[in-house]
Amino acid sequence: MDSPQNWGARRPRPRMRLPGPDTASPALNWIAGERVAIGGLPPTRLMARLAEQGVTHIVNCRSRAQVRWSGDLAAERVAFGPGRVAHAPMQDHGLRQRPAVWAAAASFAARVLTEQQQAGVLIHCSAGRRRSPMLAYAVLRLRGHAPGQAAALVLSYRTEAELVPAYVRSVEWWLATTAR
Repeated sequence: MDSPQNWGARRPRPRMRLPGPDTASPALNWIAGERVAIGGLPPTRLMARLAEQGVTHIVNCRSRAQVRWSGDLAAERVAFGPGRVAHAPMQDHGLRQRPAVWAAAASFAARVLTEQQQAGVLIHCSAGRRRSPMLAYAVLRLRGHAPGQAAALVLSYRTEAELVPAYVRSVEWWLATTAR
């Protein structure tokens, strides 16, 4: 019979996956010519280095519960200043996204890119797969790209991105019904 000190060596402990940065994927992907980057949650230890990569503004697409739990939104506001960080507190549920939750952040990013020629906007959620690509799509649409062109840009520069049909319909409905 094995002694108790050998038990840990025989059976590896299961690892718990906590929500946070996905270290297996690139931190951010810049859309060429647009000064828009899409990414997953940047690790707190690398927050200060985002500016070295050209990031001047951030749009955080994580839910209120996620940012409360991890403190990432607060860290971003400390690192960049509250006027350079917008929050689009979306749930990733695959259903229609209410413009009241994300439209102000999309308008913020589009306005910054238009008014500040040296600005670079990072749009991120947890993994950079669904919510941040949706918001980047909205920003590109606000900047005059046609639906197909905006989708192609998002999907070609952020290969792990998925443009959820209900999310895209939310953007298109908002654009069609709102005087910008």
